[in-house]
Amino acid sequence: MDLTSPVRPLSAAASAAVRLLPRQALLRLRADEGGVVVAGSDRDLAVRFACSGTTHADGEVLVPAAPLAETLRMLDSELVRLVVEGSRLAVRVEGARFALPLLDRELRREPPSPPQVSEVDGALLATALRTVAGTAAKDDPLPVFTGVRIQADHENLRLTASDRYRMAVARLPVRRAERPLDVLVPAGLLTEAARHAQGVLGLHGDGSRFGLSWAGGAVTTAVLDAGFLSADAIPSDAVDTEVEISADALAAAVRRVGVYSEDRRILTLEVGDAHVRLASSLQDTGEAEETLKANVCGGRTSPSFQAKYLLEALAPFSGGDVRLAIQPGMRACVLRSAEAKEVELTYYLMPMLPR
Repeated sequence: MDLTSPVRPLSAAASAAVRLLPRQALLRLRADEGGVVVAGSDRDLAVRFACSGTTHADGEVLVPAAPLAETLRMLDSELVRLVVEGSRLAVRVEGARFALPLLDRELRREPPSPPQVSEVDGALLATALRTVAGTAAKDDPLPVFTGVRIQADHENLRLTASDRYRMAVARLPVRRAERPLDVLVPAGLLTEAARHAQGVLGLHGDGSRFGLSWAGGAVTTAVLDAGFLSADAIPSDAVDTEVEISADALAAAVRRVGVYSEDRRILTLEVGDAHVRLASSLQDTGEAEETLKANVCGGRTSPSFQAKYLLEALAPFSGGDVRLAIQPGMRACVLRSAEAKEVELTYYLMPMLPR
């Protein structure tokens, strides 16, 4: 194998593979007239990224992933040459040479991708994932709370995630659907994969694996049990108070008033006839309150929330008005955008006991 490639895209591909794959991963480099493909896999995961390049001699090599990614990341030249020299893969730039050991190419072969079942716009998927994946737990003994449930039918793609205290559900249109899809995918993996994806994305599935593909790349992973995670399990039929308010104004008030709350940072959203009022106090430093104009309908139920979670719930509605459907007692508050959008987002936020 002998090829010359721009450093930046090749480095990005190697770094992405290293972030997705486990430690001690191996990378397979395949060079032909189309450029170079960077691929790797373990028992449950396979990744593939294509990069441009000029191939002087076709070939395929298997090398340690981390040293290659780190070497490429530190290069400050525009082009790099990868060439097999005996039992080494030489990484050459002007004035420097680095050599990695070549491993047996049969040590690890990437499994084939499951069949494609649907297509979705990559920009819309990335928008939805910014909120939905953020509500998944980062570290939980129950894997269901660390994943994003992906459900696709002939018209819509629905994403769902929850960490028990909140749940986000996003609905967006699909471009093409051949058959339904219902899988649970690790949230961190899905977010990292979507970060590199561009254009129209293919959704793949065969019951035990899920794949995301695009022009120049693909990620395939084993799936978790998806059946338990559903918004249908959250009661939302007892709404007695509805509030429509600027998401940015409410978020700014939460930040200011929250400075004066106790360590748990619990704030009560007191609902009036045409306003909401935030108030908190801190025993040693003082107290704060702020009143905001709002459109109020129904009762005057006034829930309490942890300020951090309320801010995160308001973030995806920034730039517009948000509707809060408030239920009495300890039932979830349901947040939706006041305006229709291509990505339809529903955010369920559990209230806290007031201090």
